[in-house]
Amino acid sequence: MNELLSKPLSQIVNEQHQTASVFEKYNLDYCCRGNRSLEDACCEDHISLPEVVAELQNIYANKTNELDFNKIKLYQLADYIVYTHHSYVKKELPLILSYLEKVASEHGKRHNELYKISSLFVDLSNEMTHHMLNEETVLFPRINQLEQYSFAPVLYDIKYFEYLLSPITDMEDEHEDAGNIMAAIRKLTNNYTPPPDACSTFKLLYINLQEFEIDLHHHVHLENSILFPKALLMERELKLNALN
Repeated sequence: MNELLSKPLSQIVNEQHQTASVFEKYNLDYCCRGNRSLEDACCEDHISLPEVVAELQNIYANKTNELDFNKIKLYQLADYIVYTHHSYVKKELPLILSYLEKVASEHGKRHNELYKISSLFVDLSNEMTHHMLNEETVLFPRINQLEQYSFAPVLYDIKYFEYLLSPITDMEDEHEDAGNIMAAIRKLTNNYTPPPDACSTFKLLYINLQEFEIDLHHHVHLENSILFPKALLMERELKLNALN
């Protein structure tokens, strides 16, 4: 148990991906703030550490075989992110936006928070659309190129050029922005709890928003905690080899 307490949240999820469901339950941020130890995170967020540990240990005791993202190639992980998470976002964005427009027009006068939620989600939609395009056309192709061909086709001063670091820094900043927007939406929706007078579409909207945030956490975790650190390490090693 002591070893588990000192582990960062991101490392716990890296080692056993099903533990993410526990962190989602307790709103423990394992992606953008995943560098915190389990003990520190529970203390900071005023969450019962014994309860969280018990649920985590139950998952470890019933461990099932799952895809080990730490062992696959970086380009394979990037492809997985595109085909799984990017595809999900592209499908859900217009659907949630349409629900928001309908629900806000019908219930906005009684529930003014819907207007703010709509505004926030429109901003998120624009940011994520731009973000995913940059990943698919710039960052991920660069990771693929370096992993398969090293620096050979890349013409620049290896010593000074930040081939991966610059776009990764931008992506991480955008991840934090997206996480903050969804956290604000979660607060405005009272943890996605529909009001007593909510219609079916209203309830469905909150369900979809909650599922969207959960997917975002998985999405960001795979990039911030696995893909990006490994890609930057690869770039540093390739630079050292090229300069020697």
